[in-house]
Amino acid sequence: MEFNAHKPIYLQICDQLYGRILSGELKADDRLLSVRDLGIELGVNPNTIMRSYETMTASGIIYNKRGIGYFVAENAKDLVLSQMRDEFLEKELPEVIKKMKLLGIGLDEISKQY
Repeated sequence: MEFNAHKPIYLQICDQLYGRILSGELKADDRLLSVRDLGIELGVNPNTIMRSYETMTASGIIYNKRGIGYFVAENAKDLVLSQMRDEFLEKELPEVIKKMKLLGIGLDEISKQY
């Protein structure tokens, strides 16, 4: 996995897992790789993976079965979609709109392109 220097690695790992949940690659009650195994696979410290898993657990996207591992929550897809939409609307879209205004791009021009 290629990491972006502008965003913490643990959040990038969350984003990768969110993408897998939204695509259907990871479904409700699927077991995630262990902290150690995912750390090895991605070439990052297990503490970083643990921080990602803790972040997702706090959001209700995954849950821990003590001694067994981490699993995708039943409503994970809806939670991820909601979280990502909120983040887009609050952080990314305002920047896009600001840049559109600076460049003189209107919605009509965008609708013609896409």
